[in-house]
Amino acid sequence: MYEINRRQAMVAVGAFLALAACSTEGGSGGSGDAKKGDDFSANREGAMSDYAVGKQFKAAAPLSFSILYNNHPFYPIKNDWLFWSELSKRTNVTLQPSVVPLSDYENKRSLMIGAGDAPMIIPKTYPGQETPFVASGAVLPVSDYIDLMPNFKEKIAKWNLQPDLDTLRQSDGRFYVLPGLHEDYWVDYTLAIRADVLDKLNLQVPQTWDDVHSVLKAIKEEHPDSYPFSDRWGTISTTGGALMNYLGTAYGAPWGWGYTSGGVIWDSTAQKFVYAGAMDQFKQALQFLNTLVTEKLLDPESFTQKDEQAIQKLVSGNSFAISTNAQTLVNEYRPPLKKADPKARLVKIPVPIGPLGPIKAGSNTTRLENGIMISKKARDSKNFVAMMQFIDWLWYSDEGQVFAKWGVEGTTYTKDAAGKFQLAKDVDFVGLNPGAPKHLQKDFGFSNGVFAYGGSTELLQSTFSEEEIEFQKTMNARKALPVAPPHPLSDEEREQASLWETPLKDHVSQNMLNFILGKRSFDEWDAYVKELEAKNMTSYINLVNGAYERYKKEHG
Repeated sequence: MYEINRRQAMVAVGAFLALAACSTEGGSGGSGDAKKGDDFSANREGAMSDYAVGKQFKAAAPLSFSILYNNHPFYPIKNDWLFWSELSKRTNVTLQPSVVPLSDYENKRSLMIGAGDAPMIIPKTYPGQETPFVASGAVLPVSDYIDLMPNFKEKIAKWNLQPDLDTLRQSDGRFYVLPGLHEDYWVDYTLAIRADVLDKLNLQVPQTWDDVHSVLKAIKEEHPDSYPFSDRWGTISTTGGALMNYLGTAYGAPWGWGYTSGGVIWDSTAQKFVYAGAMDQFKQALQFLNTLVTEKLLDPESFTQKDEQAIQKLVSGNSFAISTNAQTLVNEYRPPLKKADPKARLVKIPVPIGPLGPIKAGSNTTRLENGIMISKKARDSKNFVAMMQFIDWLWYSDEGQVFAKWGVEGTTYTKDAAGKFQLAKDVDFVGLNPGAPKHLQKDFGFSNGVFAYGGSTELLQSTFSEEEIEFQKTMNARKALPVAPPHPLSDEEREQASLWETPLKDHVSQNMLNFILGKRSFDEWDAYVKELEAKNMTSYINLVNGAYERYKKEHG
């Protein structure tokens, strides 16, 4: 489903993600970092004394926890969802959501945390997004408390996720976000294109970005008044959105939602960190998009228009390609397109291959998903242990993940003799029961991106159509990008880096658009790089590389 930054997390780990070696001091030991001697004697009210893996969490007394809620426009929150009542029935917990529109979630989250008004549970946080709140102590070092979370620890061990988890550690050796955990890598975002138009023009599904260029040119010749490719998500979170993530990654210089690394990426050939916005590979990606714009193959409004405008152009036949993920394809594109043109067939294609070859472009270099921050004030709650047990059950237990994703057996789903999940006949989700009168997300609140993510590959793919499973097979056959080596910044370094990062990011984003749209000539590229140097790019990169060298010297 489209959750604003899910795919941001599926790119490189951030420059501000400070990694630390696992030691036995400072709360950095392995996967269970609870402080020695901390018996939580004043914080156990409502907790289970025998909570463990495979055991249903149920609070010993009715409890309520506040939670920041990312309200998705496709399935806006309803108070009468079965999710809420069944969750309370099973766990004895009632959630109190502070509802924030998806479009304003990140900004509102920052404001609330900064003001000390954040709810106790803060989900939909991607690795790297927690860093600005570390120095102030506004969020908990959750690694100190995961001994209270047996399901979380069990999956870390079973899926060998400790190296991935260690990428979250800050310079104090702790991590401050509980990530979603995937058994395997997962690529979702890519390009959707009108297969019926390809068939009519006797064209094959494009395999590379050069193929995409050729296909768009052929469509333009057939439909001269159109922009064959008009994109969405260009303005959400980071300029360039999904496109500059999966295209940029294919070239070796992600931006857009790929900007989870402070713009810094690991150059494995040079064995050092470099700034993506100044790389030749970044220039090449922008030149490719500039060619599409110049030839009127890519709508120049792709980077500024609202999503609704992009979808309307697709539905009306004024465009034929758009960025997508699996659920967006089924939920937002196909229904109105079918109504407008019953013969139209829109397909999600494997991520086109770029200069780096067949990689999992647009994916993370880890198997971590967006996750949960916990407000510092939660630690003083008399129900703190119960809250950690509740989080562990809902987000990390097999039972909780099935519940959050599928709902209630006999009501929203059934299982066949082989144990395969099947939606109830009157319930639809991602087109599995087209025409059913009820919808798993809209009418019941399940498969909600606030609660349902991560898990085993079997569970992940349990809602996949055969079409999506084939897509995953293709992407899984490609190689994953290497994880960047540890480069933890100290608190002082992080503060300095943040002063440099924002002006650099803004300058890159502004000039990226100018280059793409032809408002600035690529003859000025060297001048543009010098402008970045004037904004302390070299000092910024030296700071990161210094942290990397220091870590390597101290820890090998």
